[in-house]
Amino acid sequence: MKITQLYEKKDRTLSFEIFPPKKDSELKSIDATLEILCELKPDFISVTFGAGGSSNCNRTIELAKKIKYQYHVEPVVHLTCLSYSRAEIDEFSKVLAEEGLENILALRGDKNPNIPEKDDFKHASDLISYLKAKNRFCIAGACYPECHPDSKDRVSEMRYLREKVNAGAEFLLSQLFFDNDVFFRFVEDCRIAGISIPVIPGIMPVINAAQIRRMVTMCGAGFPPRFEKIIQKYQDRKEALFDAGMSYALSQIIDLLTSDIDGIHLYTMNNPAVARKICEGIRNII
Repeated sequence: MKITQLYEKKDRTLSFEIFPPKKDSELKSIDATLEILCELKPDFISVTFGAGGSSNCNRTIELAKKIKYQYHVEPVVHLTCLSYSRAEIDEFSKVLAEEGLENILALRGDKNPNIPEKDDFKHASDLISYLKAKNRFCIAGACYPECHPDSKDRVSEMRYLREKVNAGAEFLLSQLFFDNDVFFRFVEDCRIAGISIPVIPGIMPVINAAQIRRMVTMCGAGFPPRFEKIIQKYQDRKEALFDAGMSYALSQIIDLLTSDIDGIHLYTMNNPAVARKICEGIRNII
């Protein structure tokens, strides 16, 4: 099923993101994680993609197949393009189509000095338009409520995002953020710019201070003062940080759900306890 078909049946969705294991020894643990996540009945699960020819690419597809055919949840396969040629993207597309995987999150991919870039695709919009012209996938695009780190300003950010939509993106998944007002302003800017497709907020609960600081450095998300206090106070107390971080994320999600948003996309970090605790907290309001 294409994700756009879900929005013909319901006003908003609940979805998770997971990443494929890097080692064969981790395959068994990802099976256990998947079983728990799928018991929570998400509308879809996105699976991240290993760039630059990594073996994770194949694991992404295998994991997506398991989600779809063993657990009967719709997968969304991440696909990056900066390090791939058109022929390589054609091959990935062919495999996805043959396996019945209909939904793609089309991404440029992070720049990596250890992985050479190719000239075929410079932006995610290039990949989206290429896929749309040759295939019948449902395509999602990424969006950044606090602007992509490479964007000069909000105006250019909106222009690039509109290019993704014009190229064929049918819904948007947002990068993590910790201030809901930032997201609400971003969605308002999208609507003013004529972007009317679903914009789904991405939420990452803070359960590891070092990890979250690394993620924020990569994506440019800001720390509200209330959130910074949580990190500073509990960063050396693992269980306390988990509880405080989950409470903060849950309050974010409840606030979002009381507004006119298109869904919740939860970055699970492959931790089923995170997803379970969030789902228990919103069981009666999603």
